[in-house]
Amino acid sequence: MPTYIKDILVLPDRVMRGDFVLKLSEGVDKADETIKNYVVTPQLAESFDRALNVIKAGVLEKTSKGCYLHGSFGSGKSHFMAILNLLLQGNTRARSIPELAGVISVHYDWTQDKKFFLMPYHMIGKESMEQAILGGYVDYVKLRHPETSVPGIYRSDELFKNATDLRETLGDEKFFDKMNEGVGSGNTDWGDMAEGWTGDAFETALKAPPRSDEKTRLVGALVDTFN
Repeated sequence: MPTYIKDILVLPDRVMRGDFVLKLSEGVDKADETIKNYVVTPQLAESFDRALNVIKAGVLEKTSKGCYLHGSFGSGKSHFMAILNLLLQGNTRARSIPELAGVISVHYDWTQDKKFFLMPYHMIGKESMEQAILGGYVDYVKLRHPETSVPGIYRSDELFKNATDLRETLGDEKFFDKMNEGVGSGNTDWGDMAEGWTGDAFETALKAPPRSDEKTRLVGALVDTFN
């Protein structure tokens, strides 16, 4: 019979402050390990229910919903978000956590067969909110869906000016041949607007409102082609 704790438990020689802090993106990628190490308390089960209700409201009402998760360093925020991410992905092991059975049952109908585009990224090491959020979004889209166009979320005024200058330098034929290289490659996200770029389509997009589909598509095409 063992006499000492060291004979029962595997204990590290030393523990650093960040040893038990989960990086969200790694937690999602290493799903089995994340789920294995997670302990769901009754309070956490309630928190998952509240989080899913916020998402449900956004989905059913087709509107944006914002919320935040707060807690001290190492309190489990990223681990919570990683499990929530896996639940929305439909990960069978995450959905089989016994302590979450009631929550999964309550939210089964509206999450079933739904596809959620989930983007875990971090603020650490970023120089600005724009770089972290917008840049992180673009990087994640390019990593997970390299076949799609770059999202048009960059500052556009200078981009449009540079594109107009380049069009004058190259001439319409070379300029639009370059822009149309990726058209018809299987990306049908833009529906009827996925046709090739022409002078008229380019000018129409330049004059379109900032958040219009035409202008957003143009920004994405320019970044994709010339950056």
